[in-house]
Amino acid sequence: MPRVPLDQPDLPRVLHVLLPMAQFVGVPELKFATDAEMRFIGYLRRHREVSDVLFTGGDPMVMKAKLLARYLEPLLEPGFEHIRTIRLGTKMLAYWPYRVLSDEDSDELLELLERVVASGRHLAVMAHFVHPRELSTPAVRTAIERLRSIGAVIRTQGPLIRHINDDAAVWAEMWREQVRLGLVPYYMFVERDTGAKRYFEVPLARALEIYREAMGQLSGLGRTARGPVMSGLPGKVAIEGVAEIAGRKCFLLSFVQARNPDWCKRPFLAEFDPGATWLSDLRPAFGEREFFYEPELRAILGREHGLVRAA
Repeated sequence: MPRVPLDQPDLPRVLHVLLPMAQFVGVPELKFATDAEMRFIGYLRRHREVSDVLFTGGDPMVMKAKLLARYLEPLLEPGFEHIRTIRLGTKMLAYWPYRVLSDEDSDELLELLERVVASGRHLAVMAHFVHPRELSTPAVRTAIERLRSIGAVIRTQGPLIRHINDDAAVWAEMWREQVRLGLVPYYMFVERDTGAKRYFEVPLARALEIYREAMGQLSGLGRTARGPVMSGLPGKVAIEGVAEIAGRKCFLLSFVQARNPDWCKRPFLAEFDPGATWLSDLRPAFGEREFFYEPELRAILGREHGLVRAA
């Protein structure tokens, strides 16, 4: 069933719904009962402080339009006026733009999304791109035009991947083309610490260099992308720079989003490590035993899961 993150002090206005993979395959016995799937609706009725709903998990844009409607249409009904933004995390534009061009229910899908916009809500398509070539085909450009024509705003994000896009010129070209096509660059992510990490990972110090060099090649409209950002257990941590303080070289870090909003934009320092590739590789600077947020993070995890886990 969709994961509804209950009691989240980190995201009081954003509900992240992970759609179950069983909903994306044609095996009826794997599908959950509707009442179990839709528990997030009850959560939203009770929590009127939530203004944004983000659908990810599998890719919501590869679902059949009728199935996606089951998740979206209840949010357009009376009683959900506090939901102002609906976000759809998707790789669809890069790998199957025909989803909004020529699939049998493409028009039905666009009509559904247009109803979201017509309801007065902001519809954000969080599109995943990792290379400018993904933007180069007539199909993807037409698909972008169709989505924009119904009032959707397309924001772009993607990971920094060694052997694929670990080059500032590649990111600068991609972001420039996205702006030209009417897209909004949003995030450069650090490759997650999962899967074939050793092959694809880029050291944080190098990631920062790539980001800074790419930003230097852009006009202001392309500089909306935040990065490099690690999306981890405590929240989204940005590498803001490298500084020398009291003769010691340090990473300067801050939260873009956090489990406790009060952590955001509170700079903190980590010892500079040229080989570090993830937050767990970093150690607090100047002999501190832990980062400022870690004691509270343990308490939050204890409340959420009934146990205390290490950060």
